[in-house]
Amino acid sequence: MASRHHNAHSRHQIPANLLQPLWLRSRESLVDNGLVYDPIAANACRHCELAPECLSGDIPQKQLLHATITQLCDQQVKHFIQHNPDGWIINVGAGLDTRFYRVDNGRCHWLELDVTENLLWRQKLFHRSERYHHLCGSVTDLSWMSSLPIGEKSPVMIVCECALLDGNERQIARFIQAMGCHFDSARACLVLAGDLTPSALGQKMGSSHYAHGYKSADETVKRILPWASSVKLFSPLDQHCHRWKLWQRWLRKIHRLKHRLTPVVVQLRW
Repeated sequence: MASRHHNAHSRHQIPANLLQPLWLRSRESLVDNGLVYDPIAANACRHCELAPECLSGDIPQKQLLHATITQLCDQQVKHFIQHNPDGWIINVGAGLDTRFYRVDNGRCHWLELDVTENLLWRQKLFHRSERYHHLCGSVTDLSWMSSLPIGEKSPVMIVCECALLDGNERQIARFIQAMGCHFDSARACLVLAGDLTPSALGQKMGSSHYAHGYKSADETVKRILPWASSVKLFSPLDQHCHRWKLWQRWLRKIHRLKHRLTPVVVQLRW
């Protein structure tokens, strides 16, 4: 009994905004034919104390939305690695993301960027790799760009799954322009929120309250980076999943509406 009591109090008390995505992926790993299989997340959650905030709202719907967005981002990164097996992936605002372990091909190079305290949590929960490096940085403090250990001609992909959702439109524009000016050519996989995510319908889709909202995220990105060669949007509703309710699957037919009710994945090339 004493041992159980000690273990309960020795669990990590991680901030809810950092822990909830990890926990949702852990839950998804237990679903039959789940969209994301993440045993690393499941194991890490065993050592964490779940904050009450993680349990607020419609958890099954939030889990489905998060898992679908994660699956879309995984697909983008896998496609990049298939064509650039020795390429570099820069994961900005990494939090407790475990994508490296899910898609690693044994050759790619990976940089996890975040603020110092978040990187310390990563070091406690995840094992290290010789091709997996931590670097202090964020979407607002861009000084990390000048210290990247990447060759000029190396293929690069920048991934922001959660970090930009906490940024306002000015911060997002500054980040995208900085990327476009620093890298001669690169790809980016960005998750941006639609302008109707705060609505009652958006909340029923599993959306949260974000710091920005775009009516047309692709058109906005084109204005921010006019020399981009390609900008594509991917909605979570585009992913076939029987767990989406019938009325949600019907929304998929309304092209522009489906990009406004939830965060969407933006594929950007320049």
